[in-house]
Amino acid sequence: MKTTTEKFIPAAGHDLFLPLYDPLTALFGFARARRQMLARAELRPGERALDVDCGTGTLLVALGRAHPQVEAVGLDPDPKALARAERKLRRQGLAPRLVRGSADALGFEGGSFDCVLSSFMFHHLDATAQSGMLGEVHRVLRPGGRLELMDFEGRPRQRARWRLGEAGEASGVLASMREVGFSEARVVARSSSWFGAVLHYRALRAGAA
Repeated sequence: MKTTTEKFIPAAGHDLFLPLYDPLTALFGFARARRQMLARAELRPGERALDVDCGTGTLLVALGRAHPQVEAVGLDPDPKALARAERKLRRQGLAPRLVRGSADALGFEGGSFDCVLSSFMFHHLDATAQSGMLGEVHRVLRPGGRLELMDFEGRPRQRARWRLGEAGEASGVLASMREVGFSEARVVARSSSWFGAVLHYRALRAGAA
């Protein structure tokens, strides 16, 4: 399945923007937002975590610093972004596994991870790829595992599909999570950015941990 991407913020995979990606995302506050998401994820020693579309490894660096006893894996389709991620991680004395692959075709066995993290990439996917990604994440999570997903609330032409529910939740995203089998899908935090509201979603795979 081919993943369709759309330009909104500079994508890590675009050669023109790649050298500027880290300073731009830091300027816009995305690195801070990722650290906040990571803190709310409450990873535990011995768990295995996957960062989907890890880009240049900002979240993986924060994860490695905060949770050295968590086994971290980063996945991204862009070899140049992965090369930058590897250099960043090595400079920090960290060595998570980095894998080239697509968000909607994860090359891992079912039940491989306790937690899957995703930050500021979901809006780059078209509707088919979004559903494919969520289905794949559900597949690779262990029973009781969770998805921690952070993204923008929605651009103007998406808001009809990502309309807000009575509780202020982006009901379209939550419905998509439930459709692929997730339970207890909800918004756990909301913040603001230069690009509008940012939501942190959490969804659980049913079953005992």
